Amino acid sequence: MNGDKRIKIVLIDDHKLFREGVKRILEFEPSFDVVAEGDDGSEAAKLVKENNPDVVLMDINMPNTNGVQATSDLVRYFPNTKVIILSIHDDESYVTHALKTGAQGYLLKEMDADSLIEAIKVVKEGGSYLHPKVTHNLVKEYRRLAKESTSNFADRGVEYRKPLHLLTKRECQVLQLLADGKSNRAVAETLYISEKTVKNHVSNILQKMNCNDRTQAVVSAIRKGWVEVI
Repeated sequence: MNGDKRIKIVLIDDHKLFREGVKRILEFEPSFDVVAEGDDGSEAAKLVKENNPDVVLMDINMPNTNGVQATSDLVRYFPNTKVIILSIHDDESYVTHALKTGAQGYLLKEMDADSLIEAIKVVKEGGSYLHPKVTHNLVKEYRRLAKESTSNFADRGVEYRKPLHLLTKRECQVLQLLADGKSNRAVAETLYISEKTVKNHVSNILQKMNCNDRTQAVVSAIRKGWVEVI
């Protein structure tokens, strides 16, 4: 079973049907091991203490103790365990609150299986992972705040320039589509290439930009004026 090499996961969600669906997806991934599950945030600390998981998938809305409160406790008492929030809310206020609390990831429940699997692997290795739609919303909010806080920013705008000194033309296209909030599958469909090719491009982008994950790359690109945000 190679227990030490498998990523141990605790799943907490008060909707049993959704929880069972997520569990089935995770069980198809050989490197994952769902070691425990619960239906309320109040169980989180107990389950983590008993099972020492690598990652906790945490619903944000639960009847007694919500996911954000539970995450705060886990980050304080079990800093080696990473938390990914599961939510139906893509509003940036929910996202920023969860991230400030210490969550390493934020996924919408409309996600596909590949995104869920990728998120767990990225977070396990110390990175962060946001649902593409969430990333796009955060980027738009970042631009709005930047315009308000920078003198004459709205009048002069941001000088948009492709980073052709660093990335290939295709990588620039992929970076722009990531900033648009598109998933790997959507990028592949837009550019008429395979998802595997998209993943290779994303990996190259992260390496060249010295970023740990796609969210960091998009935010960095926004700051530098390398992508347009509508």
